[in-house]
Amino acid sequence: MKNSEREIEAKFYLPHLDDIRKRVLDRGGHLLVQRLFERNLRFDTHDDRLRANHEVLRLRQDNRITLTYKRSHSAEERTEAELEVDDFHTAGSLLQALGYKVIFIYEKYRETFTMDQTKVMLDELPFGCFVEIEGPSLVEVEQAAISLGLEWEDRIKSSYLDLFYNLRQHLNLPFTDATFDSFASCSTIKPTDLGLDDFRRIH
Repeated sequence: MKNSEREIEAKFYLPHLDDIRKRVLDRGGHLLVQRLFERNLRFDTHDDRLRANHEVLRLRQDNRITLTYKRSHSAEERTEAELEVDDFHTAGSLLQALGYKVIFIYEKYRETFTMDQTKVMLDELPFGCFVEIEGPSLVEVEQAAISLGLEWEDRIKSSYLDLFYNLRQHLNLPFTDATFDSFASCSTIKPTDLGLDDFRRIH
């Protein structure tokens, strides 16, 4: 189990990940975890209390299975507690037996690098590509972002759930989960479809 700890990270939207991957390697970054497929289930109470309180309860399956609780203190800082479990379906059934419900299922591919004192995660979701930078302080996260040519002002303060809700409303999507199968027939998605302003590309 990972004890409760402070997590500091910032997230950015990019049209693709090729340039940022090269930037990470050029700046001495090292591959920590190869590209993995993730399946994520986000849970909440029936009155959506967790989301209202800026809390997240998530069950994730990639090369292991983790149950994670997060509570946000700001867009970039949160408290996180994580527990590794043995069985994805049993853990989900246990949460539902305790009164929680699945409110969102989303899939992604993630590739993780280390760079100086930070981790750089390259995420491919069905509705776009994102970079998450995690570090021991906000200053180091910002410095890492700037060194990679990212505009700090372009960081995204919305969760993947919020971005999907914006997209679903804007495009009137008929499905409620962000899986690759669901998006197979969707046309190209623009940042404005996600509720994002026009962004400055990596320079």
